[in-house]
Amino acid sequence: MKRLAIGLCLVLVGCAGQVAEPPEPVVVRVEVPVQIPCRTERVKRAVFAVDVLPIGASIAEQMRALRAERLQRKGYEKRLEAAVEACQ
Repeated sequence: MKRLAIGLCLVLVGCAGQVAEPPEPVVVRVEVPVQIPCRTERVKRAVFAVDVLPIGASIAEQMRALRAERLQRKGYEKRLEAAVEACQ
């Protein structure tokens, strides 16, 4: 029994002397999206033709103003969309 115990001790002592080399570090590139503040010029609100139409304007004047406002709104929306797209 003593021989077995001595044999096991010698085996364990032999294992204790071996030092395992640490594995070499591996560099891994991880791409993570990062939020950045949007830096675009503020789009000023357009003055639409209907907003400056006097009260009591004729139907013809109102229709002209509404048609003009439609074109103004399209231009205003395009500027807003360009500002949003610049931030993405």
